[in-house]
Amino acid sequence: MHVDPILCVGHGLCSEMFPEMIGLDDWGFPIISPDPVPRHLAKRASRTRSACPALALRLDRNPDRRAQALHDKNAAGR
Repeated sequence: MHVDPILCVGHGLCSEMFPEMIGLDDWGFPIISPDPVPRHLAKRASRTRSACPALALRLDRNPDRRAQALHDKNAAGR
């Protein structure tokens, strides 16, 4: 799970809905756990993403694939 810091305006709803993975900083903006969302919490993660008033949350279905794509992109730019 990731947050787009440009879209997020700090409503805090996400941390109320999904405290297992999302906390808030001193200004009320989300701090997302870097760990993958456990399978048993996937539905709650999806509901939390959908409930975000700013549409600032994103779920990656395969975080390993995303990390590999980012690595490949960075390597190609060297």
